[in-house]
Amino acid sequence: MKKVYPAIIHEDNGYWVEFPDLEGCQTYGDTLEEVLELAEEALGLYLVSLAENNQKIPKPSDIEDIKGTDGETTYIYTDMNAYRRDTRAVKKMLSIPAWLAKEAEKNNISLSKILQEALLEKI
Repeated sequence: MKKVYPAIIHEDNGYWVEFPDLEGCQTYGDTLEEVLELAEEALGLYLVSLAENNQKIPKPSDIEDIKGTDGETTYIYTDMNAYRRDTRAVKKMLSIPAWLAKEAEKNNISLSKILQEALLEKI
């Protein structure tokens, strides 16, 4: 699940990033490149933590609504699925028409992979 949130980048003996919509979500880095990479990770881990604890994920603000800051405002992108902790595979039983199963097998199509892709697209 891909997400984009506004962030404020501050420069102070290095760089630190805060996310105004996500209380306590921030990170620090020595260089701009490092802090941007760490911001993506911090955002992903924060959002996954909310989701795994059945907490509401706040809607991102519009970047134009973030005013009165002493830093540079930008958007940070993350893919939550990259930071999910429980990635073990589980078996699920499903039913599909026999002809469809035969066609998939004939075409070397992995039903497991197709189901995962379809579920990711749905959620």
